Amino acid sequence: MHPKAEAVALALATILALSPAFAQSKPDALKMYNEGRWDEARATCLAELAADPSNIESYVVLVWSLLSLERWADAELYGTRAYATVRKDPRIVESLGEAAYHQGKNGKALEHFRDYVNLLPDGSRIGTVYYLMGETYLRVEGYQHADIAMRTALQYEPGNARWWARLGYVRERASDWSFAMEAYEAALAINPGLTDAILGKERLGPRVRR
Repeated sequence: MHPKAEAVALALATILALSPAFAQSKPDALKMYNEGRWDEARATCLAELAADPSNIESYVVLVWSLLSLERWADAELYGTRAYATVRKDPRIVESLGEAAYHQGKNGKALEHFRDYVNLLPDGSRIGTVYYLMGETYLRVEGYQHADIAMRTALQYEPGNARWWARLGYVRERASDWSFAMEAYEAALAINPGLTDAILGKERLGPRVRR
């Protein structure tokens, strides 16, 4: 083989041999996020977006990481940027709802949650979205809507004792004593030690005849 051809072949072989190593060494923001290394995931996503501002996956993991870090305003900022400049990804829409909810922006939260339901009615976060809708309606004393949203959430996660207890509280606030008691008892059937359900049942005891 000609010396030059041999050199080229060697160089190509070296590149091919190293490529998997390079691929493995590339930071994996989603893996960091799933492992609870949220600040590392945030920094990695920012670096990725500096190189490619249209990378929706980087935006999604960035916003998830910011939510986990309880940096609600930052999550809203980057989520809004992704929504406006890349695409209306349902994962971003749901995250915007959570960011708004945690900042007390009830109207915006409900708007984003409704959008998520319309965009992805069978999405992986659908139960949580309905639950948060219920909590948001509870804040604004929309008890009937809160009840419907909580019950819908429980269709997706019927074994969630905390959500049953919150449904009981919604009904208690609406003065639906017997239905509130049923919800508290459903919570306790799942988790007999759940404090909120125990206290709720104690409060309702004098009001509900058995």
